[in-house]
Amino acid sequence: MVPKGPGISIIHSTLPRRGSGFVRCDVAGILGFVPRERWPDGAKAGDFVVLELRRAGQLLDEPRAQLFDNPSRRAARCFFENGGLKCHLFAVCLESPADLRRDALVLGDLMDRLRVEEEISLLACPAAAWWPCRLTPDNTVESDADRLYDLLLAHCQEMTNRFLVIDAPRGVHGAALVTWVNALRDRDPPTRSYGAVYYPWVRQGEELIPPSGALLGTFARVEREHDPNGVVWSPANVPLTNVGNPEVRLTWAEGREMALTGLNPLLLQPGRGLIIFGARTLSRQPEWEFINSRRVVSMLAEQLRRDNEWAVFESNDQDLWRVLARDIDIRLSEFWERGVLAGDRAGEEYWVRCDDETNPKNERQLGRVNVLVRVRPVTTTEQISIELVLGDRTEIRTGGS
Repeated sequence: MVPKGPGISIIHSTLPRRGSGFVRCDVAGILGFVPRERWPDGAKAGDFVVLELRRAGQLLDEPRAQLFDNPSRRAARCFFENGGLKCHLFAVCLESPADLRRDALVLGDLMDRLRVEEEISLLACPAAAWWPCRLTPDNTVESDADRLYDLLLAHCQEMTNRFLVIDAPRGVHGAALVTWVNALRDRDPPTRSYGAVYYPWVRQGEELIPPSGALLGTFARVEREHDPNGVVWSPANVPLTNVGNPEVRLTWAEGREMALTGLNPLLLQPGRGLIIFGARTLSRQPEWEFINSRRVVSMLAEQLRRDNEWAVFESNDQDLWRVLARDIDIRLSEFWERGVLAGDRAGEEYWVRCDDETNPKNERQLGRVNVLVRVRPVTTTEQISIELVLGDRTEIRTGGS
C-alpha cells in the first residue's frame, strides 16, 4: 500500500472545465446582511443580493449597494484601497443572528450560490464581528456569530481553494478573546486550517471598523506583487493602507505572545504603519499552522481537480490511468518550475500514482477514478498527500494527518 501522511482527499462531481490556466487565489467574497428596514418588497429571510465589483466607485454607481449593511460596504472599499482587484459582495436578508442560531438553512440559497462562484478564494463577513458576545456560566465566551463561522469554515473546506478571514468580536479583548479563539479552534478541528482570526479593530476616520476588508485586499496585493506564485508568500510583515490606528496598541512582545494563541495581531511599527504580525490559521495541526502552507496545498488540489474533470467521461482503465498520471506530472513540473514545489530537480519532491492499486475493482464499479499525489511545497518541511477522486458525487473532504 502507498503510505498516507498529512493530506487532502477530494471527491468532486463534474463541473464545467475552466481551461488550462492556473487557479486564481486573489478574488474575494464579502458576506453581509440587508437590514430589515431595507428589505425589498416581497423579500423573505434567506433572500440575497449579489454585486460583482472591480472598483470601489461601483458602490456609489450601483443603486443596489444601498441595500448592504455599512460594515460590508466599508470592507469592500478597504479591499480595493489595499490592492484588491475583484470582489463579490453578497447581502442576505436576515432578521437577526437568532435566525441563524435557530436554523442554519436560512442561508441555504446563499451557500448554493457561493458554490457556483468557484473563482472566489478569499472570504470574510465583517458584519458578523458586530454581533454580541456573552460569558456563559462555565466561563466560556460565545458570540452570536459562532455558528456562522463554523458554517463558513466547513464551506471553505468543501470548496478546497477558499479561505476565511475572521475579525475579532467587537469589544472582546485580553483573556476573554483568547478564550473565544480557543473554543473556535476546538469545535471542528478538520475545518480550522481554512480560517484565521485578526485583532484588533482599526480606525477609519472617527469610527472603529473590523479589519477583514483591508486584510483581503492585502492578501490579494501580496499575491499580485509576487506573481506568478504569490500564494506561496506569507501574508505577514506587510502594512495595511488607508486605515488608521488600531483600537488597542499592542507591543511587539504582546504580539508574539498573542500569535501563539492562534490570533494574528496587527501592530504599529514606526515608519511603516500598521503591520500584519502573524500568518497563522486556526488549526492546531503543525502541517497546517501557517496560512500560506494551507493555501498552497489548497490551490494545488483545486488545480488538479479542475484539470482532470474530463476523466469522468472516459473508460476507467489502464490507458486512462496512464494519461492522468502523465498530465498531472506535467502540471506538477510547471509548479516546480514556478518555485511552488521543493526539490533541486523536477520530480525529486513529488510523484503521481494512478494504477490498479489506487483503482481497485470496487472503486471502478462505483464509477470513481482515484489518483494519489505526493508533493512538498516550498512552504512545508514534509510531503503532503493529495488524493484526487473523480466521480459522479459532489463532495470534498480536506484535512491534515
